[in-house]
Amino acid sequence: MNLYEMLSGEYKPLGYKTRSIMVINSKGGSGKTTVATNLASYYATAGVPVALADFDPQGSSIAWLGQRPDKLPPIHGLAAWRESQWLPQAIDTVILDVAAGVRDRRMAKLLRRSQTVLIPVQPSPMDIRAAQDFIYELLQVHRKANLPAKVAVLANRVKENTRAYDTLREFLEGLGLPFLTSLRESQHYITAAERGLGIFELGPASVSTDLDQWRPIIRWLKSKRSRPPSA
Repeated sequence: MNLYEMLSGEYKPLGYKTRSIMVINSKGGSGKTTVATNLASYYATAGVPVALADFDPQGSSIAWLGQRPDKLPPIHGLAAWRESQWLPQAIDTVILDVAAGVRDRRMAKLLRRSQTVLIPVQPSPMDIRAAQDFIYELLQVHRKANLPAKVAVLANRVKENTRAYDTLREFLEGLGLPFLTSLRESQHYITAAERGLGIFELGPASVSTDLDQWRPIIRWLKSKRSRPPSA
């Protein structure tokens, strides 16, 4: 993108008049990229002009897009950690895949650009302790700056009927935030990621359980509860 394109109105700054959904957790390995890429694929298959903004210098979301077949519905990729953060004017929804370790002022800056925040947490004592500190900090920043973004949590990579999952579910239910769903640990996510696909682009019969687990997320994102009143 050049200066002429910016000034001609063909592009807009990230977060301006766009539905923005941020996936964030300060701890690495929580499955942020899995959630972000699958969300992007959902919107693409639904016919929504969507962008995936990768704020992680590891570039996992951008690498996933590099594997995506050209015949599939398009997803605009933005290497946001290094590129000018402007999007094509036609983009309706942008998914922000945020790097681990984001705190303080940078967190506040990203929150200002986001209408909706999703925090995935894995079922381990270390992940729960890290999430507890991070969510407390995020909510403090959120309230102090009077930011309008709506925040929800989800359990990720879970094995049901285990003590670790029961502990995580109890923790998430006690936060006072919307606890949307529990996504199981499934080989289907790995299969999809290797091919640049989302879970919504695999054979429906083979991933029916996974699709059922995603429905509460999609339902919440479609509702007014997931957006600031002015959005």
